[in-house]
Amino acid sequence: MEDKYKYGTSQLFNFARDSYLERTSRPIYAIVFLLPFIIFYEVGTILINTDVLNQSQVRVVAFVWLQNLLEYLGSGSRLAWVAPPLVVVVILIALQLASGKQWRFRLGDIWPMAVECALLAVPLIVFSLFLSSPVKPQGEIDQSASSAIRVQTASPLTCSLAAGRSLSASNGRASGVEAKSQSLLANVVTGIGAGIYEELVFRLILICFLMLLFQDLLRFTHKNSIMLSVLISAALFSAHHHVVFLDGQLGRTAVFNWTEFGFRTIAGIYFAVLFAIRGFGITAGTHAFYDIIATIINAVFFQQ
Repeated sequence: MEDKYKYGTSQLFNFARDSYLERTSRPIYAIVFLLPFIIFYEVGTILINTDVLNQSQVRVVAFVWLQNLLEYLGSGSRLAWVAPPLVVVVILIALQLASGKQWRFRLGDIWPMAVECALLAVPLIVFSLFLSSPVKPQGEIDQSASSAIRVQTASPLTCSLAAGRSLSASNGRASGVEAKSQSLLANVVTGIGAGIYEELVFRLILICFLMLLFQDLLRFTHKNSIMLSVLISAALFSAHHHVVFLDGQLGRTAVFNWTEFGFRTIAGIYFAVLFAIRGFGITAGTHAFYDIIATIINAVFFQQ
């Protein structure tokens, strides 16, 4: 019995030792699986905006929060843009050490993990399409689209999960094709960053903090602590796509819409349950794949 719980994958289920589900829930797998996403996000940000050291225009809000916190703690400004990725790796290494699980991993598991994340994103894609707004007149700017990049749409997949800085990535001098390609790349990059850093902040960090508050300090029951932690983290995750605290100021990044707020709250609950069952790597990957697929659907079917 003791060995069973040692190799338990999560708070909810214990899968067979060294099975695919058990292996891929380990923090070491999250590091290996998410490392290409982290590198793509950093390189993509540089390609979109070469002035990356002076706060990129497509940085995810959660990433900027980590930057500001690390700068406050003494991180040099030149290292601030690489410090958040290191924080992700360090936290996952610490979790791997604390878990007592095996460090070895199978490279053959990486592709199945990617497929799993893509499949797990499908229910959110379908739900988001179901909630999409009706057709707008041609040329009307959709103010409820992703707060990172706002594009002209017909009937868009509006429920983006990527909250970035509310600035356009195009420099105004690019041609129409170049601007469209740059906008697509910016949305993909922002979506990948959101998958990693929003899940780090709102699931891995916030839920653990809320569980500590409710269960250990306030002495709520385990069940009530889990329910409150999941609901609060999901609501805050949804709210920060509309109102954010950034650069010392409280600002609005998108027009408030109950449909989008409700969708993102449900998405936050979905990711929380996924995090409890499959761990951080699969959850962050699913979030990233949702944003990538949603961006492609918008670009192919709805962008004018």
